[in-house]
Amino acid sequence: MKPPARPSRPVPLADLLDRCLDKALASQGFAASDILLAWEDIVGPRLAQYARPLRINWPRQPRHGDAPKTPATLEVLASSAFALELQHTAPVIIDRINAHFGWRCIGKILIRQGSPPRPAAPTPVPAIDPQARRQAESLTARVEDERLRGALTRLGAAVLSRPAAG
Repeated sequence: MKPPARPSRPVPLADLLDRCLDKALASQGFAASDILLAWEDIVGPRLAQYARPLRINWPRQPRHGDAPKTPATLEVLASSAFALELQHTAPVIIDRINAHFGWRCIGKILIRQGSPPRPAAPTPVPAIDPQARRQAESLTARVEDERLRGALTRLGAAVLSRPAAG
């Protein structure tokens, strides 16, 4: 088997992850990771904390090319305290999902009660040593692109601020 050709320019990490996750997502009915990534924007941060999409169940479509597509059922795992709220807001959530994708892909929501995994607590950002920041700024001073220079300076300062492993 021939190794894949190297791209001529950098590829965003998200594009590579989408390719890696496509098979796993497809087995759960997700055509792409969009609904998983946009879930908090669709339902809001409060509900997203206690409910998450499990899978999309697509009905069999008739073989006629002209037949309208039947919308899918979205299975959502929700903690029991929020299942009732999710049930009451389901029509609004369906409208938001369909608006997000630009077509009527979801027709109903099936709620499974359980405990969705809690997101991990954000890791604290270590303090940047002012001397390390000045050193990083001097190392990146010749980079012309302002955004790149800023990113490299932040990265360099973070690396230089770390205690030496020993």
